[in-house]
Amino acid sequence: MESIFLFSFIILVASILQTSTGFGFSIIATPLLLLIFEPREAIQINLVISLIISCALIYKIRHDVDLGIVKRFGWGSVFGLPVGTVIFLLIDVEVLTLIISVTILLLTILLMMRFRLKQTNHRDYIAGGFSGAFTTSIGMPGPPILLYFSSTNTSKETLRATTLAFYLFIYMISLIIQVVAAGTSKQIWIASAWSLPLVVIGLITGQILFKRINQVLFQKLTYGLLLFTGIYLLIEQL
Repeated sequence: MESIFLFSFIILVASILQTSTGFGFSIIATPLLLLIFEPREAIQINLVISLIISCALIYKIRHDVDLGIVKRFGWGSVFGLPVGTVIFLLIDVEVLTLIISVTILLLTILLMMRFRLKQTNHRDYIAGGFSGAFTTSIGMPGPPILLYFSSTNTSKETLRATTLAFYLFIYMISLIIQVVAAGTSKQIWIASAWSLPLVVIGLITGQILFKRINQVLFQKLTYGLLLFTGIYLLIEQL
């Protein structure tokens, strides 16, 4: 019973964040779902639900999507996805998670100290590549994209829409790769189907919150989520 309540809470909160920010689901859900499921199950549940949310939102926010960046992210991720799969299958997950947690914390601190980058086509490809590798290795494509967009001062509308459009591609490809390479289970699809009512509530609530969040608050929320991710993953391994 406790697991059911925890699962419901995770899905609801993560769905609200994904809808209101464009990147919250995998950052919050993946580490917390690992408290209930095995790594393969947690990652695939995250991929399925995130894909559903992206499909539900993309038509409404399509006018804010930067298609050029989405295409470059996509091409970059084509190279990152197989790399992440190899990492997932061959490298110890605890070591990988520790390295990623420290990297996220260091980069977030740099952003909070006003470190900034200029957005370029070349850097778009690199960010997409890292996102692809993160997706198939730990099921979290958000941190590389979020760190990149934050460093370039991208508006909250463009960030949310462009990220969700990119997720449509990368989540679908990643899910196929995960199922083929690592297999799947009935429990994954039952849990994903059971979460749909909570996802609908999250979609409605997140849309309301997005209209009330200004750019400054959005940026603070971004930093908060990145710090949470890095600290949680670090503590989990130590």
